[in-house]
Order: sequence, then C-alpha cells, then structure tokens
Amino acid sequence: MVTIYHNSRCSKSRGACEILSGKGVQAEVIEYLKNPPTELQISELLGKLDMKASELVRRSEDIFKDQFSGKNYSEAEWLSILAKNPILIERPIIVMGNKAIIGRPPERILELLEKAV
Repeated sequence: MVTIYHNSRCSKSRGACEILSGKGVQAEVIEYLKNPPTELQISELLGKLDMKASELVRRSEDIFKDQFSGKNYSEAEWLSILAKNPILIERPIIVMGNKAIIGRPPERILELLEKAV
C-alpha cells in the first residue's frame, strides 16, 4: 500500500501522483491541507522519513518567514507548529510500509518503488 500526502496546488506533488499512476500504483491520496495530520501522525511520518520535525519545515512559505524564521523551537514545538500549520510540511510525502520519502524531485519515488520490488 502506498500513501501520498498531497497538495494539488504543488507541481512536485502533482508530478509525484503522475509517476505513481504511470507505474500502475494505486495510492491513497491524503490532501493534508484539507485533512491535516495530527502531531502523532507527523511523528510517525518522521520516523518513516528518518527526519527531525525541524527538517520537515518548508522555510520558503510566507507564514514561516513571518512567524517562525530566526526563532529556536524544540522538536516537540515543531511538531505542534506543523500540526497547526500544515502548509509548512514539506511535500509530497510518499509512504510505503515502514519507509517514506519526500518526493523532491519526484523521480525519488522511483527509488522507493524499486526497493519495494
């Protein structure tokens, strides 16, 4: 089973969906801006990504620049911030079993799919 945390307004995220579809992979699509993940779900994703919460933050977003830039937050605080501001979550995230990747560039998805074969 493949799951993709998707933002339909993001070209990289749309590209990831196209790659999965082109490979015949039916993925569960979670539009995470409409259905934001909880802190627990983000924490589980981070474990699969082998990342810290602070590494999952999209620093190019205006909300980051306006509210969070230049400040120091703990990992627990970042979890809370990401859950409350899902636009800050890097995208797309593709999950297969106990592994996940950020699909940037989208071709990284092929590596994940190949490892599953």
